Amino acid sequence: MKIEHILAGFVPGGRGQDGLTLAVLLARRAGARLTVAHVHVPTWPTPGPGKIDAEWRAYVAAQAQTVLEQARELLAGVRDVPVDFVSHGHRGSGRGLVQLAGRLEADAVVIGPAPGGGKGRIRVGSTADQLLHTSPVPVALAPRGYAESHPPALRRLTVAYRRDPASDEAVRQAFELAGRMDVPLRLVTLVLGGGRRGGVEAEMLGRIREKVTADLDEIVRGHDDVRVDVEVLEGRDVAAALAGTDCEGAMLICASSETGPLRRVFPGDVSLKIIRSAPCPVMMVPRSPAGKRGSAGRRGKR
Repeated sequence: MKIEHILAGFVPGGRGQDGLTLAVLLARRAGARLTVAHVHVPTWPTPGPGKIDAEWRAYVAAQAQTVLEQARELLAGVRDVPVDFVSHGHRGSGRGLVQLAGRLEADAVVIGPAPGGGKGRIRVGSTADQLLHTSPVPVALAPRGYAESHPPALRRLTVAYRRDPASDEAVRQAFELAGRMDVPLRLVTLVLGGGRRGGVEAEMLGRIREKVTADLDEIVRGHDDVRVDVEVLEGRDVAAALAGTDCEGAMLICASSETGPLRRVFPGDVSLKIIRSAPCPVMMVPRSPAGKRGSAGRRGKR
């Protein structure tokens, strides 16, 4: 996975700042340039009465520039990342960002959380939902309050792994990205179960633990160029399992569902639970054809 150009969707307020913070940290670590985009309501598709139409277009343009000025002020102290600013009209903010990503040949899209979520958690709103079901490039989501309590740098990538072709490909891409970013990689598998366990249940859990540990050991073979750790996380649910690992300075990578379309982001049930439960940023990567090599972000290279 190569990330050379990041598109960050921006809206006024704290959640927009959360997304910008993650975008800057990712761009800085990957050596990428950043484009900050505000998707606004479109102007009328057909011309209306001359004066009204002109006034509406001027109002929309002025509002968009005001929003982008806020983003410029927030990034005024960023000197080590090249930043551009752009506005785009679309009825759906997520679909508008997908259009811009294609037009600008961005390698990833970054946004903040939807309003109303808990601090330190990601809430999926309409923008994220559109991106998570249509984007041809990886989508990274920042948790609420990330701008206030973010790490000084992204220091590790973590991949939520289960043995299937989509996860195998996500791991391959994560190894490539970790090498480019010069950060260690951690592979985690979640083993879920709740309540008190009898002898049979405990034995079954032990076998599952042995199996996923063997799967993790197998997938890391031959990757000596990146420091990698493996970990089995256990808990009654996804949130409890993720609470058992250190996510400080990390970004969690999830594979798209095997049932989703090729070359598109498409989360499964477990991935959605991970997104909503993770105490750190999460990146969803598109589903790639089995054995596909090269950048996951550029459609012309896939």
